Amino acid sequence: MTTPTLPRLAGALVLASLLAMPRQGRAQVVSAAATPPVTALRFGAMADPSGRTTKNVTILVQADTVLRVGTGTAMIPKGATVVDLRRYTAIPGLIDVHTHMTFVRDKATPLASGPRSRDSVIAAAATNLRRTLETGVTTVRDLGASNYADIGLRDAVNSGAMIGPRMFVAGYGLSKLTTPAVAGQPSLAARGRVRDTMEIKEAIRAQVDAGADWIKMYGSTGTYANVTGVQTFTDVEMRVAVETAHRLKRPIAIHSYGDSGGRAALHAGAESVEHPAGFDDATLAVWAKRGTMYVPTIDHNRFYAENAALLGYSRDQVAGLDSFRLLNLDTARRAHAAGVRFAMGSDAVYWMFGENTRELGWFVNAGMTPAQALATATTNGALLLGQPTKLGRIAAGYYADIVAVEGDPLADIAVILERVRWVMKGGAVVVDKR
Repeated sequence: MTTPTLPRLAGALVLASLLAMPRQGRAQVVSAAATPPVTALRFGAMADPSGRTTKNVTILVQADTVLRVGTGTAMIPKGATVVDLRRYTAIPGLIDVHTHMTFVRDKATPLASGPRSRDSVIAAAATNLRRTLETGVTTVRDLGASNYADIGLRDAVNSGAMIGPRMFVAGYGLSKLTTPAVAGQPSLAARGRVRDTMEIKEAIRAQVDAGADWIKMYGSTGTYANVTGVQTFTDVEMRVAVETAHRLKRPIAIHSYGDSGGRAALHAGAESVEHPAGFDDATLAVWAKRGTMYVPTIDHNRFYAENAALLGYSRDQVAGLDSFRLLNLDTARRAHAAGVRFAMGSDAVYWMFGENTRELGWFVNAGMTPAQALATATTNGALLLGQPTKLGRIAAGYYADIVAVEGDPLADIAVILERVRWVMKGGAVVVDKR
């Protein structure tokens, strides 16, 4: 006869005790054992994207969710773990709606050194994930990657295999091929390279089948040092893309540096338009009524200009980047005055991760208050992602995405840019620099 081990014996005794209990008492014990513990976070203040500050805040967190928000200590339940963060102000976890997490390169090897495998890209992207979390960004929308590396990265984060922000991804972005098809040559639509409306539909379905949350379309030229903004897809083709994405229950973001492509994207019904500059006031007035999100990504051209030597850009290219950035800022200023809704997107690549929130400084330069800038990276981002009741606020029932900053972010936006000290994502502490 085998002698039971201590854990097995203990388990048997617990089971016997439960079976001997009345049914009601047994249910209470099982329920208590299954209930996750509560953590009480005490903050000196909490800044809301609406512009309100609350002092002496306590936030109760259970598992990945905010249980309750109040003031003082009376609400803290017996047995809760208390974390003292009273030196800091709480803000919601931030949302960056335009990143390229799988674009991996560092300053030591800034120029491309040949293709990398999907698995090696995913592994190397761990640095980008970490640096993004350190800025207080706990959710990103990632707009374009090769080999579906973004989908693999999202799934690795969701499974707990990697630590990073929550990800909404797009797979391959759709780009326009101008060369004619060659007989017998396979279609490149699954990789986002399309010639006509039939291939647009094929490409979008391929991204959805691969697991993409969003569809991305490159509606104009312009990227890296190129700021030309020539419309690439016709107005009709953009409408077909939007209709196809929506029929497959996916939102779509359309890239356009130029005003004509941006107007076409707006009228086609895209959920967001990325980068555009140079709109006239009449277009901005229409935009404000439609509610389409404007993601200007002003700061990424600053990054390219400042790192021109490492990236191999010429003096003329830097001048073009600087000129476009001024146009971008002017458009953002007029768009804000017109009532256009903004979402913060960094368009971060390479070693720009860790600078994700610098876009907020440009928004303040464009006329926003710090609270309005904070809203672009919280409530507006959550609305764009279709998560307005789970992301973007610190409130009961929302994900426990909480950032501790040193100072008053509603008085000085630099507090968010420079003084993030502690970050919780989904109830887990992922950054602690206290």
